[in-house]
Amino acid sequence: MPIDLHEAFFSDVGGPNIALIVLAIVVFIGLTKAVKIVPQSQNWVVERMGKYRATLPAGLHLIIPLIDHVRHKVDVLERPLPVEELSVITSENAPLMVHISTFYRVLQPEFTVYRIRDIDAAVMTTVTGTVRSIIGGYDFDSIQSRRSEINHKLIEDLAATAEEWGIAITRCEIVDVDFDPTTREAMHKQMNAERERRAVIAKAEGEKRAAELAADAELYVAQKKAEARRIQAAAEAEATRLVGEAIAANGKEAAAFEIAKQQVNGLSQVAASSNAKLVVIPYEGTSAFNVVSELISFSRDK
Repeated sequence: MPIDLHEAFFSDVGGPNIALIVLAIVVFIGLTKAVKIVPQSQNWVVERMGKYRATLPAGLHLIIPLIDHVRHKVDVLERPLPVEELSVITSENAPLMVHISTFYRVLQPEFTVYRIRDIDAAVMTTVTGTVRSIIGGYDFDSIQSRRSEINHKLIEDLAATAEEWGIAITRCEIVDVDFDPTTREAMHKQMNAERERRAVIAKAEGEKRAAELAADAELYVAQKKAEARRIQAAAEAEATRLVGEAIAANGKEAAAFEIAKQQVNGLSQVAASSNAKLVVIPYEGTSAFNVVSELISFSRDK
């Protein structure tokens, strides 16, 4: 007689045992659904009955099975966007092609998944408009030399929009600038003209400075000459005062001595001249030597 294994099993197990087994299976499945382990690189967005409930950061979490559901698993790592090539117009109406590199990171996943459908496309579109607006306020030379300033402005202007989407723009910068041959030639001519203008200005400023220094030198020389004349005049006045005092003290002899001394000095200068071949001294001139000699002897006797 054949044996029914199904009847044999359930006859041995019994009704209560079956119920326990089913309950254990249900509990196991419930725990599996309730326990969620979120990896470090992600945040999970949980909905309850179709409505946002919570954002689960990295780690171990419990949710209510059949009621709570993980709807979105959002990467929070920094994301690079493809390098974008944009056509822009400078303040000089010069067309350029700039290459923009953009990186962003998700900070609030619930904003990213509920406020915008395609975050990458939204960021690229916003970056395009912001880059064109900012570069339109710079000339070509400024774009080349002030890239750090432009990059900083890009991030500042994008910050408000990025915050609404729950992200942060961590990097947005110009990595390269291209322009067509016509613009290149025009820019080359402009740069040459600018260099010539600066050279002319530098030359004019140099000449002006040289003139100022020459005038300062002339003024300095004139001041020194005037000072020397004042010193000489003061010395002559002092000598005159001393002679006057000597005349007042010694009378005629001091006056005669001073006159004779001046005559002797004059004759000495004439005799010392390189052009003098023969010096004729008048008789009155010889008397000066006699007067000086007598006065010297008189002063010694005193």
